[in-house]
Amino acid sequence: MRSVNGWPIGVCSWSLHDDVDAIQSLLKQQALSHLHLHVAALEGPGGDRLRGLIAREGWTVTCTMVGFPQEDYSTLERIRLTGGVVPEADWPANKDRLVQAIATTSALGVPYLSLHAGFLNHTDPAYAATFEGRIREVAEVAAEQGVTILLETGQERAADLRDFMQALNHPALGINFDPANMILYDKDDPLDAVRILSPWIRHVHIKDATRTRTPGTWGVEVPWGDGEVQANAFLGALAEAGYNGALAIEREAGDSRVVDIGKAIERLTHD
Repeated sequence: MRSVNGWPIGVCSWSLHDDVDAIQSLLKQQALSHLHLHVAALEGPGGDRLRGLIAREGWTVTCTMVGFPQEDYSTLERIRLTGGVVPEADWPANKDRLVQAIATTSALGVPYLSLHAGFLNHTDPAYAATFEGRIREVAEVAAEQGVTILLETGQERAADLRDFMQALNHPALGINFDPANMILYDKDDPLDAVRILSPWIRHVHIKDATRTRTPGTWGVEVPWGDGEVQANAFLGALAEAGYNGALAIEREAGDSRVVDIGKAIERLTHD
């Protein structure tokens, strides 16, 4: 197992397009044994083989992840409208999808399931009530099966997410902290956000980005250590916050993901 500060290093399966051969090759090449697993990877043609490898190779799935078919990340405005549990017409199917993902996560013996839940909006009481109700509903299902739902950071300011977590005050809710998303969505400073959200952080992504210079547009994802997250300071902030979970490297952009993941591991273990 490779680690930094006692935190095991893993990789997100979707960074490798959920390709079973690519996942197996990278974990072996980099001497990794931890995985943030997209539940959809278990539903495709390589699903049975992937389950077998997890068992046979002794890989640790630190967290699972679920996404939704209607999500459109082409612009910030499109994902605001289509993200997570928000779209009304898609909620029945998405609720079923979440319930199944919770069951899969529980069956694997994995403690956490992460998702982009959608944008918080406290200025619209009806929207806020619906959003809160849906998150609470799936958290109740998760609690019954020993799973904690992790909301991923990025779409809102850390203080708003803190207020939401305090308001729900649900034991089956936590946070998957992605520092790059704070920058990609142009919402917050990752170092400040760690301090604000530390009571709920259960899982962390290793991802970097540069902030947009044109408000209302996406920032740019870059290899770990090349952006504005301030890699070493970020790890220091996690240590100060008493974080004791895993670090899952996520790379969703670029044409050299395997190389970039290797670069992240090198920088994590040698900086």
